[in-house]
Amino acid sequence: MRGYIMIDSERCKGCGLCINVCPVKVIGFSKKYNSKGYHPAEYKGEGCIACGLCYLSCPDVCITVFRDVKKKEKMKV
Repeated sequence: MRGYIMIDSERCKGCGLCINVCPVKVIGFSKKYNSKGYHPAEYKGEGCIACGLCYLSCPDVCITVFRDVKKKEKMKV
């Protein structure tokens, strides 16, 4: 896994911008409604490359991107 995203479904108004910009197509519309009556975007659960395009395109600021950062061994000098 290279990364994953979390979407705040209560803030999402279902505009679909994040779905359109995702290069690996791991975001789709939820079948459920949020409390405002929108079908929010949802992460499909795997395949995210943590590019951040969804975060940058979201007008509602409801997406958080997490990157899987591998720890490098400290080099002894």
